[in-house]
Amino acid sequence: MEELKNRIDLSEFAEKVNELKAKIGEVIIGQEEPIDLLLTTLLADGHVLLEGVPGVAKTLLAKLIANLIDADFSRIQFTPDLMPSDVLGTSVFNLKSSEFEFIKGPIFSEIVLIDEINRAPAKTQAALFEVMEERQVTVDGFTRKMGDVYMVVATQNPVEQEGTYRLPEAQLDRFLMKIVIDYPKPEEEFAILKRHNENNRLTKLEKIEPILSKKELLTFRNLVNQVVVEESLLKYISDIVIATRNTKAIYLGASPRAGIALLNAAKAYAILQGRDFIIPDDIKYIAIPVLQHRLMLSAETEMEGRSAATIAKLLVEKIDVPK
Repeated sequence: MEELKNRIDLSEFAEKVNELKAKIGEVIIGQEEPIDLLLTTLLADGHVLLEGVPGVAKTLLAKLIANLIDADFSRIQFTPDLMPSDVLGTSVFNLKSSEFEFIKGPIFSEIVLIDEINRAPAKTQAALFEVMEERQVTVDGFTRKMGDVYMVVATQNPVEQEGTYRLPEAQLDRFLMKIVIDYPKPEEEFAILKRHNENNRLTKLEKIEPILSKKELLTFRNLVNQVVVEESLLKYISDIVIATRNTKAIYLGASPRAGIALLNAAKAYAILQGRDFIIPDDIKYIAIPVLQHRLMLSAETEMEGRSAATIAKLLVEKIDVPK
């Protein structure tokens, strides 16, 4: 592993990433890990589920990423009375043309923020299945494709349970990662207060200019496809995924889609670290965000109070790392 050297010139990419992170830092203090994981998901052409209590900048982070990429942005507030047509759109009869005209819903954008995704019932959740997996929407027998840049960023509050619904496993499996955004560190909390107290230092979202064009993003995603992966690391990913299916702690293990997600995310994270090859540490780092929302724990494990993230971490640590 140590003898591998970059085969691709990543200098332009590294410059853009540094610009992105610097601009994000002007708006959001701390949260380096969630930001890294969100950028990894963006590069890997995946969808992301942000979980955290209210007020930890989940929505702000999603809006900020959309601004920095020069992408169309839409926001959908999920509520218990939301219908699939409110998300996808509906056909309306046009009296002038005497024909039905399709009015697109807010899901037709490039970066779609779904706020509090677990507040809508199963019928509305099911409306997202096709668009998240196949990047298309079928309504009234007509299929409409999404653009080359398409990302769903969903948020949910893990604490409040009243008026919420459990997300279907099939839908959770369509999220590349689940990123947990925690409270800021004490020094970051102080810095947040200081910045807000000195109001002139606040950077407004509407004043932020795009740093990355959609064309550049697609070019960088193409770099991800060129990342070198040794067979021993493919076996390592395979062993991790299979291990989730062979433990009594987990009722439903990770699917083959999880293995592909783990591979794609590891490639994107490697590029983000300035390498065109992955190492075992890349896989170990992104394994928990990729796996934790895909595992259904057994009743005994839930009664013990252990989380899916904890179980996934234990399983990863047990797998032999390739030399």
